[in-house]
Amino acid sequence: MKRSRFPIVVTAAVMAFFYLPILLLVANSFNPARFSSRWQGFSLVWYARLFESPEIWQALKNTLVIAVSVTAVSVVLGTAAAFALHRYGSSRLQRLHFTLIFQPLVVPEILMGISLLMFFVAAGVPLGLFTIFLAHVTFCVSYVAMTVLGRLQDFDFSIVEAARDLGASPWQSTRKVLLPMLMPGIVAGALLAFTLSVDDFVITFFVAGPGSTTLPLRIYSMIKFGAPPMINALSTLLLAVTLTAVVVSQRLVRRKSVT
Repeated sequence: MKRSRFPIVVTAAVMAFFYLPILLLVANSFNPARFSSRWQGFSLVWYARLFESPEIWQALKNTLVIAVSVTAVSVVLGTAAAFALHRYGSSRLQRLHFTLIFQPLVVPEILMGISLLMFFVAAGVPLGLFTIFLAHVTFCVSYVAMTVLGRLQDFDFSIVEAARDLGASPWQSTRKVLLPMLMPGIVAGALLAFTLSVDDFVITFFVAGPGSTTLPLRIYSMIKFGAPPMINALSTLLLAVTLTAVVVSQRLVRRKSVT
């Protein structure tokens, strides 16, 4: 019986739909033409202009400062919340706790942005990097908690009890037994929180103030004022950094599995 080529055709069409625009973006980043309708040769002019733009690097600095701080706080709060939900999840108070943790995952971002803006204005908090930090923590904690909670569902707490029976203190059993075994879920939640914080636009748009422009907001303003070639160069660099991080992490995982 002859095999059908329909699945291969559909797969190729889907892959082309996803990756062809990215390839065009990378190619146009080396096109000196202002508009990508025609190819005018290979050039690095847009990368040179990108490195000469202090506004972009300031926005990148703000984005990384917020993302790193949000990731650190979200990992601590999210891990603690996941542990509390797993160990004491049968009471009414914990069911309310679970609802509060789960709610930011389903509430539309525009609604969260407007509500946080109204809260900060009513509380008299000036809009800036601190309000962006607080806003990002509100939804990143939920993602970390759900990720770690999934890891806890298959966790055998008898190992921790065995460590306690062998003379380990509560802090030692937590630091040397519990946390290392939960580390894959914690790292996954941290990476997810970092990515969401760097990528967020809608909530940041509402709670950002003067001098607190992040990279997504800067890219949005560049699109409005017509600078697509520089955006192509910036996107290509971000794509290169992302691919490099993925390759390095995969090699580290393979090396660890071999050893």
